[in-house]
Amino acid sequence: MLKPAGLGLCGIALLLAASGVAAQSRPTVVELYTSEGCSSCPPAEAQIGKLAKQDGIIALAFHVDYWDSLGWRDRFGLPEAVARQRQYAHTLHLASVYTPQLVIDGQHDRVGGGDGIGAGGGNKAGAPLAISVQNSNVVVALGAQPQSGQCDVLLLSYLPEAVSQVTRGENAGHELREFNIVRSVRKLGSWQGEGESFSVPLTALAADATGVVVLVQQRDQGPIIGAASRLLR
Repeated sequence: MLKPAGLGLCGIALLLAASGVAAQSRPTVVELYTSEGCSSCPPAEAQIGKLAKQDGIIALAFHVDYWDSLGWRDRFGLPEAVARQRQYAHTLHLASVYTPQLVIDGQHDRVGGGDGIGAGGGNKAGAPLAISVQNSNVVVALGAQPQSGQCDVLLLSYLPEAVSQVTRGENAGHELREFNIVRSVRKLGSWQGEGESFSVPLTALAADATGVVVLVQQRDQGPIIGAASRLLR
């Protein structure tokens, strides 16, 4: 069971540091919905690799599993990715889900695989947020920011890079290089602008994940108003 973190001296200092301002700079969040079984997705995977190297951007690849029936099972496919993409289709009033699809800051989408993400990239004001590792736990501290509305706090673990040799399906015979692959999605709790802290054991994360991202997202998967990332090793 997930419980709010007890704040030791480090935790209190971290929370106070995060609470010292009404807002802090946050990166743009780019989500790619992709599949190893989709022939249109490799250019979008390469795009995520390029975006991941840019300052002011958190780029993540969510692998869906609905292409698996066409001959190749994506080893990174997550039911949570499909559920998240379908919720975006509802929230953003889209006719259907598709791959490769980019969703930017939870607010608008575009077809993945181009040279950029439009004018929305870079840092912008966001919720005060910090991630630390304490006593084999990932600790997430949110500072106070009144009138933020009700938000979900999400912890995503990810694998920075992987290579897959595809032998069947639309990408048969190709080597796929993939980046920032989301390996787990966990809701930590809700946030309405008060100082808050959460803790998750490192052992609860996906075994192959070496980084984490925290998203603060308005309820019903609305706009993302806070984001931070950290490599674990």
